[in-house]
Amino acid sequence: MSDIEKVVTRTRKIETLLRTQYHAEGKGLHQLVTSCEERLPHDVIGKLRYIATIRNKVVHEDDYQLESRKDFLAVCDECEKELTPRSSRFVWRAAITLMTLITLAALLFYYAHWDTLSKHL
Repeated sequence: MSDIEKVVTRTRKIETLLRTQYHAEGKGLHQLVTSCEERLPHDVIGKLRYIATIRNKVVHEDDYQLESRKDFLAVCDECEKELTPRSSRFVWRAAITLMTLITLAALLFYYAHWDTLSKHL
C-alpha cells in the first residue's frame, strides 16, 4: 500500500471517531479537531494536528515524502486508542451492582443458616 493510501485510510478512521464520539463538524481533520477541541483529551490535540498536517502534505504536495511511516502510524495508533470509547459507565455500574447483590445474598444466606453451617467447621 502506498504512503498516500495508508495515510488517507488511517486519517479517515480518526475522522470517523471524531465525528461519532465527539460530535465534530467540518470538512478536514483540522476543522474537526477545532470544532470539538474542548471535548478532546489535551494530550491528543497536538498529535491530531500533526496527523492532519502530514495528511495534507502527502495529499496536496507533489514532492512530499513521508519521512517515517512507522512513526506516523504509531501516532495514529495512539490517537485511535485514546479516541476509542472505553466501556460505558452503565456496564461498570451493572457489574458492581451485580457483585454487590451476590455478596449480600451470600451474607444473608450465611446469617440465616449459621447454626447449621457452624457445626461443619
